[in-house]
Amino acid sequence: MTDRRRVRVVVGAPVLGAFAALLGFGLSGAPRFGEFHGVYGELLNTIAVPQRHTTNVVTAIVFDYRGFDTMGEEFILFAAVIGVVLLLRGEREPPGADADRVESDAVRTFGSLMVGVLVLVGLWLAAFGLVTPGGGFQGGVVIAGGVVVVYLGAGYAAWRRFGDERLLDPYEATGAAAFVVVGLAALVSGTAFLHNLLGAGGEPGTLLSGGSMNLLNWAVAVEVAAANLVLYTEFLESYLVPQLRDR
Repeated sequence: MTDRRRVRVVVGAPVLGAFAALLGFGLSGAPRFGEFHGVYGELLNTIAVPQRHTTNVVTAIVFDYRGFDTMGEEFILFAAVIGVVLLLRGEREPPGADADRVESDAVRTFGSLMVGVLVLVGLWLAAFGLVTPGGGFQGGVVIAGGVVVVYLGAGYAAWRRFGDERLLDPYEATGAAAFVVVGLAALVSGTAFLHNLLGAGGEPGTLLSGGSMNLLNWAVAVEVAAANLVLYTEFLESYLVPQLRDR
């Protein structure tokens, strides 16, 4: 065993042992499988549907009962993406159009089909977020993943048309700002910040249920999709473009 590896073992073993003991201590006090003692959860399961007309109680919590917390989570993602951009963004000359072109017709055809399927699934998750499991966060991630398939199925040159920061940055900022604007609109109307301006609205289990929660849901979907695409673009440009240019 080399000296460096021996030092790593000596330093790491006690730390890992301490974390293992802490984890074991925490698990020893956990309730048995199937037990649930959350009074808050039981209360929301009872009142969410009659009060908010949303059959997805989690979405009612995220965009109404705890809407202010969700705004903070959205801006955590926004700030994280800004940090990545500041670290990785630079003047990079893009490689030639054929530098990373996918030659297989089967891969290109399958990839093109999957782009549409994944984007459609993402839109469905976002649209039905107040009705079934899903919502803006999940839908935004899936939409971004569908666009990434353009790179996997066609190559970097084709992807670059969709991964343009000048196109994505305004969408990311607009999605984040729209959440705040809805909250401020409630204040202007004389109610609490992020109060449901449109009321419960609609029949439970329909796309028109939830009132202004729908606006917040779609604002999050736009921000999350654009933020993830900005991240993918920065990572690809930082790690892939130099290799393609050197070929």
